[in-house]
Amino acid sequence: MTAIPLGLPEVPVRPIAERRVSRRIQVGPVAVGGGAPVSVQSMTTTRTSDIGATLQQIAELTAAGCQIVRVACPTQDDADALPVIARKSQIPVIADIHFQPKYVFAAIEAGCAAVRVNPGNIKKFDDQVKEIAKAARDHGTPIRIGVNAGSLDRRLLQKYGRATPEALAESALWEASLFEEHDFRDIKISVKHNDPVVMVEAYRQLAAQCDYPLHLGVTEAGPAFQGTIKSAVAFGALLSQGIGDTIRVSLSAPPVEEIKVGIQILQSLGLRERRLEIVSCPSCGRAQVDVYKLAEEVTAGLEGMEVPLRVAVMGCVVNGPGEAREADLGVASGNGKGQIFVKGEVVKTVPESKIVETLIEEAMRIAEQMEKDGASGAPAVTVS
Repeated sequence: MTAIPLGLPEVPVRPIAERRVSRRIQVGPVAVGGGAPVSVQSMTTTRTSDIGATLQQIAELTAAGCQIVRVACPTQDDADALPVIARKSQIPVIADIHFQPKYVFAAIEAGCAAVRVNPGNIKKFDDQVKEIAKAARDHGTPIRIGVNAGSLDRRLLQKYGRATPEALAESALWEASLFEEHDFRDIKISVKHNDPVVMVEAYRQLAAQCDYPLHLGVTEAGPAFQGTIKSAVAFGALLSQGIGDTIRVSLSAPPVEEIKVGIQILQSLGLRERRLEIVSCPSCGRAQVDVYKLAEEVTAGLEGMEVPLRVAVMGCVVNGPGEAREADLGVASGNGKGQIFVKGEVVKTVPESKIVETLIEEAMRIAEQMEKDGASGAPAVTVS
C-alpha cells in the first residue's frame, strides 16, 4: 500500500479582528494607524545624556525587533544629546517630555521622529500649544498625548475622585482639542493605567470618541512575569476588537525583554509575521522524557532564527504524534526514542539522547531551504 503524505494544507493568516478605522501618522519611516501593521516599541533605561550608552541600548533593541524607541529628556544635558541620538539611531526616536515645555521645542529642532507630552505633568504646557503646534507642523513632527494614571491632572482627579477610565479618556481628548483649535491633528494617544481592566475600558471609550491612532500600554505593569501577563491580557482584549496601533510592554526588566514579549503577543494574535515558534506540551504523568529540558534546549539552540518555523516538542504518544505532524518540524517522544516529523511525515527515529541535536540539524536544513526558496518570512498579514 502506498503511504499518503499527511502534511497540512496552507491556511491563510487572517487578522484576529477588523482594525478600528483611524487616521495615519508617520513616526519617521514607521506608519502608525490607518491600517498600518501594529508596531512594537520600548524605552531606553540609560541617561539620555550618555550618548554612547543610549545608542548602544537602541542598537540592542533594534536587533531584537524594536521599531520605535523613546528616550527620556528631563534635563538640558539630555536635550543637548537628542540631535546626535536622533541622527545615529537606526529606528525612529521619540523624546519623552515632562514638566518643561522648552524641551518639546528642543526635541522638535533636534529631529526627533515624535514627541511625547504628558498633559498632567506640564503645568504651563497649555499656554504654548499654539507655538508647539506650529513648530511640530513646520518640522512634520507628530505629538503623542500620553496620559498616565499616576500623573493625572488634578482637576480631573477632583472631578472623578480617582483615575477612572472616564477621567483618562477625558484628559486625552481635552488635550487633543487644544491642538485641534490650531488645526494640528498629527497626534497619537495613550491612556495608561496599571490595572488592565481600567486600562482596557479607557481605551474602549477613547476609541469610540476619536479617530486618532492609539498607543497601547499597561503602565507600571510590574516584574517580567506579572507584567507579561497583564500586558498580554490587556492587549489581547483590545487588539481582538481591532483597537490599538502601536504597543509598548512595560516591564521591570531589560528593555529587550519588552520587545520579545510584545512581538510574541502580536504573533500570537496573527498581527505580525510568524517567526520561530516552539510548541511544547506542559508534560504530565504520561510523559516518558523530560519535556521541559528538551523544549529549553531546542529553544536555546534555535535562538535568533528568523524564518517562520513551527517546531513541536512533545513528550508522549497521546497528543505527541498529532501535534508533531501539524508542525513544520516536530518530535513525538517515548520509550527512550523520538520520532522526527518534517511537514507531517516521519523522516527518522532517533535515540532520546539525539533528539535535540537532530531537531536543530533538521531546523537548520529547513531554514536554509526556505531562504533559498525566498520564504524567509511568512506571508504578509493583510490588515483591513
